[in-house]
Amino acid sequence: MSKRKNPRESTNPNSEFCGFLMELAEYEKNVNRNIHKYNAYKKAASVLAAQPKRIQSGEEAKKLDGIGDKISKKIEEFIQTGKLRKIENIHNDEKAQAISMLTRVSGVGPVKAAELVKDGIITIEDLKKNKQLLNHHQLIGLKYFEDFEKKIPRSEIQAIENKLKALVFDLDSNFTITICGSFRRGKPESGDIDVLATHPSLKLGGAKKKHGETMLKRLVDHLEGLVIDVISMGDTKFMGVCRLSDNLPARRLDIRLTPSDQYHCAVLYFTGSDVFNKTMRTHALEKGFTLNEYYLRPIGSTGVPGEPVPITSEEDIFDFIEYPYKKPEERNL
Repeated sequence: MSKRKNPRESTNPNSEFCGFLMELAEYEKNVNRNIHKYNAYKKAASVLAAQPKRIQSGEEAKKLDGIGDKISKKIEEFIQTGKLRKIENIHNDEKAQAISMLTRVSGVGPVKAAELVKDGIITIEDLKKNKQLLNHHQLIGLKYFEDFEKKIPRSEIQAIENKLKALVFDLDSNFTITICGSFRRGKPESGDIDVLATHPSLKLGGAKKKHGETMLKRLVDHLEGLVIDVISMGDTKFMGVCRLSDNLPARRLDIRLTPSDQYHCAVLYFTGSDVFNKTMRTHALEKGFTLNEYYLRPIGSTGVPGEPVPITSEEDIFDFIEYPYKKPEERNL
């Protein structure tokens, strides 16, 4: 059901539980469009993945923060029977399976997938015969479907990072480039490549254009030989496709340009994980701050956030909200 099934890592003794919880999460998001349940299953999987030992019962799981009665009963059922009735029912639901498959195409969301299934389009081959129903992003997703399904080894992302930085710094050495997401958290594989970029001349409220062209367009134009297709190009975000060499798969590449005075909040946010970000935001509120991908701001006595706090590094954010610093690889909650 998931867009990309992660291989079961030997370091995660609860990988089987995490596997079915993530499958349920994707089902709720793509078929039922229930984001509350999606978040609940995803959080439970993250909590279990962080446990050093295999959970032995539903009751033991229930004691963990983020795992309630219903999820603990599913864990108990799986422990007792080696399977889950709800998962089996989903696997036998042809409509659910078709929607799940179609949402694996980049650009095809749950609503579009349901429309396609209603029109009798239930496989990737069906989709290839009905390209007139797809927008530009979806056509790109279909074109590179097989490649995008493949996980990207860390070594390949490192090679892409080196080539990307060499090209960008050839344009202007004052750029700062960070690849975020699971790569920055030290994972051995990633689903796509999320790049954050900034430049000293790009400040909040300042001019976003340089030499008559947007800075982002100039940057992307300079990536010829790495970028092979464009999904979309805005003032601050590029979505596209890159390939390191002809004998390697095409990869999804997003580049987001952010003002230099928001950069460190953005790096923290886009590094993740989602659960870690929520933990940080909750702790910030307890300490009288509001934290998002743009700013860290103190909350005044009236409850209204004040002016952004000057941030010069990720560590500054942790210090201001009195939260012990976690290295990126320690944020896989």
